[in-house]
Amino acid sequence: MTFRTLLPPTSVESPASSVPDAIQIRGARTHNLRNIDLDIPRGQLVVITGPSGSGKSSLAFDTLFAEGQRQFLESLSVYARQFISELERPDVESITGLQPVICIDQRPGPGNPRSTVATSTEIYDYLRLLFARLGEVSCHQCGQPIRQQSEQQILDSLLALPEGTKLMLLAPLVRGRKGQHLEIFEQIRKAGQVRVRVNGTVFDLDAAPPLDGRKPHTIEAVVDRIVVRPGSRGRLAESIGLAVKQSGGLVVASSLGPLAHQPEAPAKGHESGTRGQEPSEPTWTDRLFSTLYACPNCQLSLEEVEPRTFSFNSPYGACPACEGLGYRVQFDPDLLIPDRSLSIASGAVAAWRAAKPAASGGAKAATSGRGAKSQGSGVRSQKEAVEAFLEIQKTPLETPLAEMRPAMLDRLFAGDGKEFPGLFVLLEQELATTTDSTRQEQLESFRGQVACSSCGGARLRPEALGVRIAGRNIAEICRLSIGDAREFFSSLLAPPLPLSSSPPLLLDPDLARPIVTEITARLGFLHKVGLDYLTLDRASDTLSGGEMQRVRLATGIGSGLAGICYILDEPSIGLHPRDNQRLIAALRDLLGNDNTVLVVEHDEAMMREADWLIDIGPGAGSHGGLVVAEGTPTEVMHSPASITG
Repeated sequence: MTFRTLLPPTSVESPASSVPDAIQIRGARTHNLRNIDLDIPRGQLVVITGPSGSGKSSLAFDTLFAEGQRQFLESLSVYARQFISELERPDVESITGLQPVICIDQRPGPGNPRSTVATSTEIYDYLRLLFARLGEVSCHQCGQPIRQQSEQQILDSLLALPEGTKLMLLAPLVRGRKGQHLEIFEQIRKAGQVRVRVNGTVFDLDAAPPLDGRKPHTIEAVVDRIVVRPGSRGRLAESIGLAVKQSGGLVVASSLGPLAHQPEAPAKGHESGTRGQEPSEPTWTDRLFSTLYACPNCQLSLEEVEPRTFSFNSPYGACPACEGLGYRVQFDPDLLIPDRSLSIASGAVAAWRAAKPAASGGAKAATSGRGAKSQGSGVRSQKEAVEAFLEIQKTPLETPLAEMRPAMLDRLFAGDGKEFPGLFVLLEQELATTTDSTRQEQLESFRGQVACSSCGGARLRPEALGVRIAGRNIAEICRLSIGDAREFFSSLLAPPLPLSSSPPLLLDPDLARPIVTEITARLGFLHKVGLDYLTLDRASDTLSGGEMQRVRLATGIGSGLAGICYILDEPSIGLHPRDNQRLIAALRDLLGNDNTVLVVEHDEAMMREADWLIDIGPGAGSHGGLVVAEGTPTEVMHSPASITG
């Protein structure tokens, strides 16, 4: 093969004859491209290079990728196309031989706070599956392994409720699944039941509203309604058995409280007063019982462990306090008290020092009214509340915060659960009630993203964190660096599988191996491209452009797609020169299965390792847009027209 130059034209073979199996571009005029004809060989590592602004991206992204997207969208219905943002159609006469195109560029994406390295590479999806199928379930309160709970134990738990408690026993049939579920309603009707609870509301079966198939729903059959009395044991046992059989192991007991404790109607008219009291009556409280998972010590029942149990994007797995974000926006202790060598008396609280003198004076007027009772709309009332708390705790005001015990600091910040609400609550009250915009800005400056106190930043419910493999829960595994995670999962593949703590669980290695193999393959690629230092729970919006592109590459390799054209935008940016060869080796892994890798790159090492090199130029802007030379790196080096060569 010979290189092809357009400055000046020379006698070269036709591209079609020199590259028989190629992506053929004819008459490309996108942006500054000057009506170029080009054949790009398929199944090879192709590097497009040239000066900045010469038209490399116009060729790779605005022509090839845009045409690939257009061809894909033409295969979809008109209805489906409205949900996809379409690129501008490229200005080109024809492109033939183009494979399905995947573009991996350096754009950070939408900046989703829920996206992590593990979720971007699909490692977290396999982790959820691994924990759902092979994890050892333990109680998140006492740590004991969760075992099956018998129907007799469920019966004893319900009979232990106060006499007179109104119970509604339900069999959960659908929990948070999309669809209209007409077959479920028919199943309930065949079972002889006449009531159903849909999304928390009880309906007569024939009066149940039609469901929106695009939204998730929870459907529970009402098996029985009963009042706990000494003679109700037999009926209650029978109803529990029916619910367990109908739902496959789950029973929901919804209680209203003892009848004897219900609020009595006022003496001035029972009929007229009943409706007005309905909002103040106690609400139904659900309690889940399971014949599959139950703690013998805490009498705690769990739902069946599923992959969504470990998803912080699902209400069935996300921490209810932070909703799966792992943090809450609140007053940050480090911003509030930057210097803990100071004491309260010497001005340790920065929010107090920042307040204007008028804020303190305004608090004096507030202490005579409602502000004094709420402990809080001014700096002075906050100081008085803190001083009173420290006096009760027998801690001098002159004590530096650095010398206080951690438990004491927690009570100072979050309150003691009794009379003192805590410094955070006092400041939140001031922020909510102050009308001074300057003071609001001051208080907002002391707020930030603080790790959720309920989940410790793990994002998940306690029930999910109670499931472990080899002594670690899923959040602890995600805190590992990629290098440490590779060692951990490599040890899981070594027989015998140490997938459980004592007592050991008998696990099927054939079930564990395919899942662990997928995880280790993606971890191995991240190791190849020099990302060992990243942790799996690292937020995607904190990665650099080069890091994010290499993380996305791990998904491309792990997907196992065949016959794909991958287009990359300078993947070596931010990479240490010693890791260049590892990146090149990783890109060559993509070439399997008849794939083509097209890289826009300036790095010399990448150009030298290319199978085919295309030099765009000779200059930038209006001086570029031509194919100066193409061929193997050696052929381009001998081209007199190529500055790159």
